[in-house]
Amino acid sequence: MMISLSLPQLAPSSSITTARLPSNLPSQLHLSTTKPFVSSHNRRLQLRCLSALTPELKTTLDKVVTSEKVVLFMKGTKDFPQCGFSNNVVQILKSLNAPFETINILENELLRQGLKEYSSWPTFPQLYIDGEFFGGCDIVIEAYQNGELQELLERALLS
Repeated sequence: MMISLSLPQLAPSSSITTARLPSNLPSQLHLSTTKPFVSSHNRRLQLRCLSALTPELKTTLDKVVTSEKVVLFMKGTKDFPQCGFSNNVVQILKSLNAPFETINILENELLRQGLKEYSSWPTFPQLYIDGEFFGGCDIVIEAYQNGELQELLERALLS
């Protein structure tokens, strides 16, 4: 089964910062009167003031993480991971013969930024088991090594 997300797509040259910022924001933002931020940092700072996790995106993510027992938000796909950390988690899940779905976060900047807020976790991959955030690569590796991941997956898949 393939999970499909209907999220607004940005033009390839766009970013969430330019797509979401109101036009009436000042072009220069200062943290202090003596040290202004340069333009690229302005956008990042302004982005932090805005929430990428809209109510619509939250509802969509709630549905996605509960649509399957195991969902992995990652860079790339399970057949073609585009990040070593994502690849590590994919290989672990495959070694446990766990059925899982993947969402490629590289395809949508809004999804990537909103998911960081949704999970309160700043990095990827992000593994969800039985609708709950489990963790990123380091946590998955540790849980795999101590047997906790296999037990949790077995319980989730039986429920």
